Formats: sequence, C-alpha cells, structure tokens
Amino acid sequence: MSIFQKSWTRAWSGLGLQPDANLLERLLAAYAEPQRHYHSLQHLEECLTHFDQARHLAKHPEEVEIALWFHDAVYDVRGTANEQQSTDWAVRALLAGNASRSTQNRVEQLIMATRHDAAPVDSDERLLVDIDLSILGATPERFAEYDMQVRAEYSWVPEVIYGMKRKEVLSSFLARSSIYSTPYFYGRYEAQARINLAVSA
Repeated sequence: MSIFQKSWTRAWSGLGLQPDANLLERLLAAYAEPQRHYHSLQHLEECLTHFDQARHLAKHPEEVEIALWFHDAVYDVRGTANEQQSTDWAVRALLAGNASRSTQNRVEQLIMATRHDAAPVDSDERLLVDIDLSILGATPERFAEYDMQVRAEYSWVPEVIYGMKRKEVLSSFLARSSIYSTPYFYGRYEAQARINLAVSA
C-alpha cells in the first residue's frame, strides 16, 4: 500500500467519516498539475512520510493528516489566496463527509498556519508547520533540488527580482531564534537547515 492510500484511509476512518468517492483522485490530480515543481506529489509524499514517523506527537492526528493533504491543494503560482482556497476545499470536503464543526475549525486553522506569517499557536499547528518546513533541513542534494523547483515555479519572475525576494524569504527563516518549534524536528533538522539556508541566503 502506498503512503498516499495508507494515510488517506487512516485519516478518514480515524475521524469516522467517509469522503466523496473521487476526492482522493481529485486531490492527487491537483498536486500533479503542470505549474507545480515543488508544491507537487513529491512534497505531499514527503510531508505524509514525516507525519507517519511523528504521528504520535499529534493531539488530533487525523485532523493534522487531513490538513496536510489539503494544505497545498490549490496552488496558483501567481495567486495570493492559495491557503484560503485550499482551506475552503478542505472544509467543503469535511462538510460533505458530515464532520463536526470543531473538526472543520481545527483543520481550517491548521491549513492557514502554513502561510508562515505568524508563529503557530498550538501543538498541532507547530507539528504541521514543522513538517511543511522539513525541506529546509533536508540533505544538501535534496535542498538544492528544492531550490531549483521553487525557481521553476517562479520562472516568470526576472532573475534579479527573484534572487532578491528569495534571499529575503530564506534570510527570514535564518533570523529566527529557531526554525522548528517542536523538539522532534528541532533535534533532527535545525542544524542542517541553518547550513542549507546559510549557503542559499
């Protein structure tokens, strides 16, 4: 069984819900869209694999897992509301599956935390955000590939402007007192993330 099938089945059955029959197929198709180079099936698989190993840290594991599935469900490289639109899709899917309002709210908050514009509030948000940022602490080879993938997504941006904006983003992570907010990810990826970012920023 693939990590996709394992994760999908576990998350929905754990919530006691039945998703729409074609929802998994539609989500996988979304992550395979041609404009995606980093925010792709590879990224989703890496996130789900990290979660599989750190699932025991989640307070509401099924909701964190559903949020991971939807956190980049909508990805317009020129868009500014990707997280909100991804959240809206997730809430519609949960509503169709008769999820409780508390589950809908938590998933919504989790996905919106991946905007990375504010410190995550609770333990599940911290875990989700750390999983999303795990790429920063990847091997130098994978980090270099990630760097090229992000550049490909922004191929329409002139090199000088892209280079300046990219350095701003990476430097902002480097300037944090800690990149990862859970001991689990801090211990495994913080040091390598700082090495990777220092090279690129």
